[in-house]
Amino acid sequence: MEQKKLMLLGGLRYLLPVIKAAHKLGYYVITCDYLPNNIAHKYSDEYVNVSIIDKEAVLKAAQEKQIDGIMSFAVDPGVVTAAYVAEKMNLPFQGPYQSVSILQDKSKFRQFLTENGFNVPNAKGYTCLEDALKDVDFFNWPVIVKPVDSAGSKGVSRVDNPENLAKAVEYALSEAHNGHFIIEDFLEKEGNSSDTDCFTIDGKLVYCSFSDQRFDVKATNPYTPSAYSWPSTIPTWAQDELQSELQRLMTLLDMKTGIYNVETRLCTNGKPYIMEVSPRGGGNRLAEMLNYSTRTKLVECAVKAAIGETIDDLNAPHYYGHLAEVILHADKAGIFKQIDIAEDKQERVVETDLWVSPGDKVESFDGANHAIGTLVVRFNTLEELEVAMSDIESWCKVVVES
Repeated sequence: MEQKKLMLLGGLRYLLPVIKAAHKLGYYVITCDYLPNNIAHKYSDEYVNVSIIDKEAVLKAAQEKQIDGIMSFAVDPGVVTAAYVAEKMNLPFQGPYQSVSILQDKSKFRQFLTENGFNVPNAKGYTCLEDALKDVDFFNWPVIVKPVDSAGSKGVSRVDNPENLAKAVEYALSEAHNGHFIIEDFLEKEGNSSDTDCFTIDGKLVYCSFSDQRFDVKATNPYTPSAYSWPSTIPTWAQDELQSELQRLMTLLDMKTGIYNVETRLCTNGKPYIMEVSPRGGGNRLAEMLNYSTRTKLVECAVKAAIGETIDDLNAPHYYGHLAEVILHADKAGIFKQIDIAEDKQERVVETDLWVSPGDKVESFDGANHAIGTLVVRFNTLEELEVAMSDIESWCKVVVES
């Protein structure tokens, strides 16, 4: 039997477990982007140099290589391209190109949610500051300004009054791929928001997880996630309502089989909100963390889905203990020296995945792309986890020299 070929868009380290899973399943892996030195290309079977946002160029490469499946796992810019190629080549994919385009554009997604009666903040998309300034009375300030097509919290900022809108728009556009940005009411969350991965099979939401997403208020960008924990402390009734609404969303968009990165939150107004749903695995190794937390091989399932294989061993998550992931990052730019873990926490550490070496230059934490690694920690009780997560810096220090 001829070896099946899987094309992965991007070359970031988040693809390494995907490549490993694909090889375990016996697939030939082709990685694709315009940066030949990206780490994932060292582990794939073949590399194609082409921009992942150039749909026609990727399609041409995919046709020439006669691929059997395509993914953009944890690589946001390539998701729409992957859906486009899959539709043109009649390959397996988790949703129609039109639906994926809605999910991947924050402005279109907010409009779709509004039109279909979901809980949604006031939101509107723009291409220029002048049009946004005409609508300042439409919003309930403060607001959030962000690119419609970026991930990793790049280009995102909170604006408390219209006088500061121009600077935020400039920042958002600097990180936008298509020159569009969105403004929406800032929703004050109740407790922690959730950012984690889910999975559908034939349109049914068979695996719906929730997390506690945490932030470093002292970071250069305080809206970049700095830690996660499972299981979530979002109330059960809110999780149930969100799962029901997520299923309704999947049905409306005619989604099929695949993995999703899903962001949700319960707000102080008593309403749960679906914030983002992206048809890809999440960054920050979220699918890998769910394997630690729920013993579910989501990465392997995602690879099977991309090739069109049957997935028959995936069920609702059951959480084993209290797991946390710390996104290691520097508070300031400088030269990395070491990670210091307090002695009483060292026995809790499950895994340290450090992406830099002593002497390497590191940047301040203004986006997920400036993380320097991850720390996986398991606690005996929720109380123990909460104490540790409330003051991570007291037991986990990233030492950087100027």
